[in-house]
Amino acid sequence: MTRDSYIRVTGLIREYPRRIRFVTLANRILTAVIFLSYPLLLLGLFVEKNPFFVRALIVPAVSFLLLSAVRRAIGAPRPYEKFGIPPVLKKETRGKSFPSRHVFSAFMIAMTLYVHIPWAGVIVGVCGLIIGCLRVAGGVHEPRDVVAGALCAIVCGILFYPIF
Repeated sequence: MTRDSYIRVTGLIREYPRRIRFVTLANRILTAVIFLSYPLLLLGLFVEKNPFFVRALIVPAVSFLLLSAVRRAIGAPRPYEKFGIPPVLKKETRGKSFPSRHVFSAFMIAMTLYVHIPWAGVIVGVCGLIIGCLRVAGGVHEPRDVVAGALCAIVCGILFYPIF
């Protein structure tokens, strides 16, 4: 992403307070819905005494720790750091932009749900796509960050669920 493309993408939102509120609210609501679906899944699996509970707990945890370590090691700057323009979504974190942990988490939850309840996994995956778009439009990630986050989660799900 270049400085001009960053200005163009975030400028479509930045110039209109209603759009800023919409992007901020949509990001918060979708994030909350996705992240609430995971403990609800775990609770349901636990109550049912479903053996998938252990895998649904371990695979996302191990994947999240691996991604966090990789992200910390890479230390990629966020667009607002590189270009010196404040983001639309309020964020002050330095570095740790690549891959997007928000998008990774959304897709990891989608993968976990998909293994147990395919239709719910698809819905959460679509919400994850929307969150990725909002994070780019909000100026806190570049497109490569969100694509990498989604792909990492999908690969972790495909590799780790059969192993565990």
